[in-house]
Amino acid sequence: MTIRLPDSKGGLRAYEPRPEPLAVTPGSPFTSRTVFSAAHVVADPFADVSPDSPAAVDWDATLAFRRHLWSHGLGVAEAMDTAQRGMGLDWAGAAELIRRSAAEAKAVGGRIACGVGTDQITAGSLVEVRTAYEEQLALVDESGAQAILMASRALAAAANGPEDYLEVYGHLLRQASEPVILHWLGPMFDPALEGYWGSSDLDTATDTFLDVIAAHPDKVEGIKVSLLDAQREIDIRRRLPQGVRCYTGDDFNYPELIAGDEKGFSHALLGIFDPLGPLAAEAVRVLDTGDVAGFRALLDPTVELSRHLFQTPTRFYKTGVVLLAWLAGHQSHFTMVGGLQSARSLPHFARAYELADGLGLFPDPKLAEDRMKTLLALYGVTQ
Repeated sequence: MTIRLPDSKGGLRAYEPRPEPLAVTPGSPFTSRTVFSAAHVVADPFADVSPDSPAAVDWDATLAFRRHLWSHGLGVAEAMDTAQRGMGLDWAGAAELIRRSAAEAKAVGGRIACGVGTDQITAGSLVEVRTAYEEQLALVDESGAQAILMASRALAAAANGPEDYLEVYGHLLRQASEPVILHWLGPMFDPALEGYWGSSDLDTATDTFLDVIAAHPDKVEGIKVSLLDAQREIDIRRRLPQGVRCYTGDDFNYPELIAGDEKGFSHALLGIFDPLGPLAAEAVRVLDTGDVAGFRALLDPTVELSRHLFQTPTRFYKTGVVLLAWLAGHQSHFTMVGGLQSARSLPHFARAYELADGLGLFPDPKLAEDRMKTLLALYGVTQ
């Protein structure tokens, strides 16, 4: 059987889907790396909402997907940008997501860390920014999850320089009951975060970021760096205080960063590990045995798919992630909160399907093929 897919020139070409999926099974917990998948949310396709409405979430399917990730040994990074935080999911929806996912994690013994931001407000003074962070930090603490202090659009708008970041983050870290993960999300993921840490010069911003950590090393369990710059992540990693982990958020260069070098390695907190979950888990278990070459042999071929999903404008990578979840059978529809399923083109979808199928990511390749044909038919492509 073949499927006709759009090509880059506006025509159609024949593609022969893979007949069998990659054989992976749930296994033992990881020993060499801590790995989180930043997980997407599943929209309620029957909700009568508009792009400006509060998110309508299918809670059963959303939590089922988290159980899928936990079953493979992955941690879940909840209510992050992969869950469309600030792109369809407001604070009320994120708060409910945190409560439900944290309870589910307790029930099944899964690891979870949750995003703490300021999306109750769109702008405000530094005091208002700090208060918004505190409200979210308290909720995550009450849920029993680890906190991830996310970058704040409101703080980026209110801060006058590095000293404001030092003050706000210092206050929050003193408030935190347990060590947190700090998240530096670059402007390629969210243009409103340009100049974060008080400067658009990345060297200056890096110094401020590290100053925050150095002042409170006992309150920082790790950092997540999402700048799509492998060398900068390595440089930051080598400057961290003893005991502070680096979690790569680099969806372009993750195999080499997780594998590491003679001076260290990165753990992982990645959006691409949503669609790659079982394969990524298999690769990390190989790495646990000390087989770096085997780890790279499994994970290196996935980079082309990841770079495709995260191509400019990078913030719309969530659309490809949800497409693949639908094709893989993790949800019954291709609908997203905020109507974001329209954010990528049909050729983009076709290439994502082809790359994912080639990797064997679809547990039922025939289901994926049939669903892809249904999507193509909606765009007027007959088979």
